[in-house]
Amino acid sequence: MSVTIGDLRHRLSLEAPLASADGGGGVTRTWALVAEVWGAVRPASGAESVRADGVGGHVSHEIWIRHRAGVLPEMRFTLGARKFEIRAVIDAGERHRFLRCLAEERVP
Repeated sequence: MSVTIGDLRHRLSLEAPLASADGGGGVTRTWALVAEVWGAVRPASGAESVRADGVGGHVSHEIWIRHRAGVLPEMRFTLGARKFEIRAVIDAGERHRFLRCLAEERVP
């Protein structure tokens, strides 16, 4: 499966985590914008679970973007209020044209 440039129609924010000391021996994680990129967001699968007397879910996606160096699994994409945690980054076809990012969207 592949994409064409015309498929990249979602404007995504690529964010990296920043950890700062919270003064109590722990850290607080915030997110810093790395880049705004065009991408194709394709749902792959979904599931639902019960935790702490509540129902939660997650949806797996494939997010395709133009190849860029430095995209790592600890990063995430945002699309409006939606957040996609990157699980894996694959150089599609190993030609440095597109990155296929396997991501998980948390559904409240």
